[in-house]
Amino acid sequence: MAPPTEHPDDSTASSTDDLRPVPTVWGPASGVGSLPGTDPVEALRLVTGELPDFPHLPELPERGAGADMIGRAAALLVDLHVDLTPAGWRLVPRPGADERRAQALLARDMDALFEVAERYTGPFKVQVAGPWTLAAGLERTRGDRAVVDPGARRDLAQSLVEGIAAHVADVSARVPGAQVVVQLDEPSVPAVLQGGLPTVSGFGKLSAVEAHVVEELLTRLVDRVPAPVVVHCCAQRAPLDLFRAAGAAGLSFDLGTVQDLDAVGSAVEAGTHLLVGVVPGTDATLTPAKATASRLTAWWNELGFPAEQLHSAVTLTPACGLAGASPAYARTAMAHVREAAKYLQPE
Repeated sequence: MAPPTEHPDDSTASSTDDLRPVPTVWGPASGVGSLPGTDPVEALRLVTGELPDFPHLPELPERGAGADMIGRAAALLVDLHVDLTPAGWRLVPRPGADERRAQALLARDMDALFEVAERYTGPFKVQVAGPWTLAAGLERTRGDRAVVDPGARRDLAQSLVEGIAAHVADVSARVPGAQVVVQLDEPSVPAVLQGGLPTVSGFGKLSAVEAHVVEELLTRLVDRVPAPVVVHCCAQRAPLDLFRAAGAAGLSFDLGTVQDLDAVGSAVEAGTHLLVGVVPGTDATLTPAKATASRLTAWWNELGFPAEQLHSAVTLTPACGLAGASPAYARTAMAHVREAAKYLQPE
C-alpha cells in the first residue's frame, strides 16, 4: 500500500455480500476496554470472572508506549508504519522498534487469551481505535495530523480494516466458541465534527469535517469488518445518529452525557443494541446495584418503550475505560454492572 498522499476521499472497496450477522444474544453486562495493571493473564481472568456472559479483551495502557489506544490500533495496520516521537505517534515509511513493541504487546495479549479463555463460548468483544480517532491521533511525516488529509484518512481506514479482519480471525482461532464483536473507540469524533482538535503546534484548531464525510468513511469501514460493530464514544455530544447511520450494530455511551433521547429512541426502533455506561470510569462511591437498575428503568420509561424490552435491548457497562481506576474499584465496577443487569431480567 502506498504511503498516505493528499487526494480526495474515494470509495473504499466494500463487500456487499458480507452480512456480518449480529450475535443472537448480547450479554447483559460487559466492559468498555481498558483496565489498570500490566499483566494480561491476570486482567483476562478478572474480566472473564466478573463479566462471564460478555467478556472483552482488556487493554492495559500502564504497560507504556504501544499499549495506549493509538499505539495499539497502529499495531494492527497493514502496510503502514508508525514510530513514536515526543509529540506522539507518527506515520513513517518503514517499521521500527516502537511499532514492533506495540505488535509484541498485542501478541502477548493473544497468548493470554488462549491461556485463559480457550474454551469460552458466547459473545466476546475486542476494542480498537476507530478510523477518525486514529487519524486524529497520528501525525503525517510532514508534521500535521493525518485527519486533515483526505488521502491519509482513506489509506488509514483501508489499512485498519484489513488489520481488524486479521485480528478477528486471530481471536476466533484462539477462542473458537467466541462470537466476536468489534468495538470502534471514537472519542475524537465530536471534536472532528466541531473543529475542536488542536493543531500539532497547539496554537490553533483544525477545521471541522462535515458530518457526511465522517459518516461515509465510517460506513465503508463498518461494511468491511467481518463481525458486528459497536461504536463507543463517552464524550459529550456523541453523534449517535451518525454512528447508527454508518451501520453500527451497537452504540456504547455514557448514560450521564447523552442528552439526545430522540437519537437513542431512533436507535432502539432500528434494532440497534445499546451498551449503556452506568458507573464512572474512575474511583467513586457507587449506589446499590438495584438503584442503578432503577435509574436505567426510569430512563427507559422516559424513552417510551415497553419495560419488557429493556433487558434484551441493553448491555450495562462502565461509562468509559477503567485504566484510570484503582484495581479494587475496577473489579467493583465490573461486579456492579453485572449485578445491576440481574435486576433488569424478567421475573
